[in-house]
Amino acid sequence: MKKKKKAVGGPGKKKFAGSGSAPGRKGVIVAHHGVAVHVLFESGEKQVVRVKRRSGHVVGDGVIVREERLTQLPRKTELRRRDARGSVRMVGANLDVLGVVVASIPSPPFGYVDQAIVAAREAGLRPVLVINKCDLEDSEEFVAEYTATYTGTVDVFVLSAVTGEGLGALESYLGEQGYRSFFVGTTGVGKSSLLNAICPTLDLRVGELYEAGNRGCNTTTVSTLHSLPGGGELVDTPGFNDFGLVDISPDDLAGHFPGFEQAMESSCRFRDCRHRTEPGCAVAELVQSGSIPEERYKTYLEILGQLEAGEARFRSRRGRS
Repeated sequence: MKKKKKAVGGPGKKKFAGSGSAPGRKGVIVAHHGVAVHVLFESGEKQVVRVKRRSGHVVGDGVIVREERLTQLPRKTELRRRDARGSVRMVGANLDVLGVVVASIPSPPFGYVDQAIVAAREAGLRPVLVINKCDLEDSEEFVAEYTATYTGTVDVFVLSAVTGEGLGALESYLGEQGYRSFFVGTTGVGKSSLLNAICPTLDLRVGELYEAGNRGCNTTTVSTLHSLPGGGELVDTPGFNDFGLVDISPDDLAGHFPGFEQAMESSCRFRDCRHRTEPGCAVAELVQSGSIPEERYKTYLEILGQLEAGEARFRSRRGRS
């Protein structure tokens, strides 16, 4: 005997969460507190929604809120990094610009700026370099070195969040195109001071530098999204001292590495060239001619070695599993 089918819409029909009469509301996550997020709606109203601690939501995510539940909308861009323990962290979503903030004190770790630029380009973001604290004594050499290294590769802004020198150029850049920007930098480079200068009403707490080693004190504890007076938006997050690359192949590294742009316009003899000692290498030829500085090439090789070591560890783990 055949079972009688249940009528559509009857008691046997499964009810999905949010399928009732309550309409969904579209908004964007503007703050993340670990177990709760703040959602800003198009009307200007905000709502706190509880989430699981590792829900995967990040500041900048577009969401639909329906009956105290979030549905994440497709992301235009997403930026990820690998921390010192090898874990992958989602940094931000639906971003346009990645501002890499550096200062002479504390100076950035080796490869930090280059890996951030590579990650931004791979994610489809526009990387810019922000050199803060230009008002400090003895900062001239640092500013000259980083300006010479990255000018012509990315947009460079030299400024002081304390005195306001050079701040207008950055504000115009962010506001004219209505960019949603994200600043990264090691703790202590003045990200909070910079954000306070751009948007004074925020009044973010500013930390001091530890005397031992001039290490920064991390004053930002949650991720937040702010509208800027001159236009555009800016995400503020806790600082982090590492920017390991995620899912970046050696080919991707060379293709996005700052300073290698001219080499990428031509091709190497071998498609899988890693730009070491392979014959017919376009990068090696430019290094020999002086078009690519030797120091840029050495930095690339060291980061390449780190990538290859990471690949080897990953293959080893997969082999044991």
